[in-house]
Amino acid sequence: MYTPRIGSPLSTLDTPSMLVDLDAMESNIEKLFSTLLPTGVTIRPHLKTTKSAALARRLVAAGATGCCVAKVSEAEAITAAGFDGSILITCEIVGEAKVARLVELFRRHRGIRIAADSEVGASAIEDALVEAAIEEDGVLDVLVDLDVGLHRTGVAPGEPALALARHISTLPHLRLIGVQGYEGHLQHLRDWEERRRQCLDCMRILTSTADALRSAGFNIEVVTTGGTGTAEFCATVPGVTELQPGSFIFMDTDYRDAVGNFYANSLTILSTVISRQGERRVTIDAGLKSLTTDSGLAECKVPCYKHENLGDEHGSLSWEEGAPALSVGDRVEMIPSHIDPTINLHDFYYAHRKGVIEEIWKVDSRGKVQ
Repeated sequence: MYTPRIGSPLSTLDTPSMLVDLDAMESNIEKLFSTLLPTGVTIRPHLKTTKSAALARRLVAAGATGCCVAKVSEAEAITAAGFDGSILITCEIVGEAKVARLVELFRRHRGIRIAADSEVGASAIEDALVEAAIEEDGVLDVLVDLDVGLHRTGVAPGEPALALARHISTLPHLRLIGVQGYEGHLQHLRDWEERRRQCLDCMRILTSTADALRSAGFNIEVVTTGGTGTAEFCATVPGVTELQPGSFIFMDTDYRDAVGNFYANSLTILSTVISRQGERRVTIDAGLKSLTTDSGLAECKVPCYKHENLGDEHGSLSWEEGAPALSVGDRVEMIPSHIDPTINLHDFYYAHRKGVIEEIWKVDSRGKVQ
């Protein structure tokens, strides 16, 4: 039976396989924490990238304060895999089934906190907590999710945010602890100065709303925001207390093109040349089921080879005359264009150091979209 083993060389892996260069990944982690923690903010990395309890524990060991996930099912999977730290679920929790799952998760894991942007959503969670007879000390921490410009989720700043805060304060099983605002529309802006300028505009909306809530008597301890493309700017803003970068640990071509090479592309998809289709063109065994294309095509780690997609199971690499030719059986590493959904296509990470497998991590929350 095919069983990849720690201590084996990468040549023993079947393909496509998801590789992590541990030296590069560890350098990325060290760079982020040594850059941002001295500013006084806390770091709560978003696990929508890694989907891994093992990596969540590794990030906490590096200095993170818990983690973020997008969905309830992700939190279920990460806690089931042994992560016992604080978890912020960043997406709104709406619908009877999802709310029921949240309540059961909260019963088992009191480190859960959530975001809400509507009175309807908050009230439904309160009612479910009451119906489940959660004991008196079972109070769920909540952040007002604020729209700072992405227009995806979040309550509007000003009176709508104040009205939601007032409503949450009437719900005995919910405790308002802060505000969340995500400027996701800015993460990949190529112009550094324009990305910084727009990010600071978003931060003014977020921090001024936090100040308004405090002035109205609410205890706002947490102001959480930011991603890999904006964390450096958010950290400079007085009033921001917490950052949520995720992709920095592995990176992809989209983030690299936006923020440069400060962080390395530490994750690649190992693929095999399975067919030769002409003098300077080969077919590899990594297609749409191994590499996503929503942010463009993946790139070969060796830049002289141009990648094209050929369907679910296949891709192609071509090259100009004079470049080294690829032959059937050769192996190549592909750099994903969008790391989060690419990881969601794979079961395991094969973490290596200088070509020798050192750790194998399960993608714990793969497919957890509920």
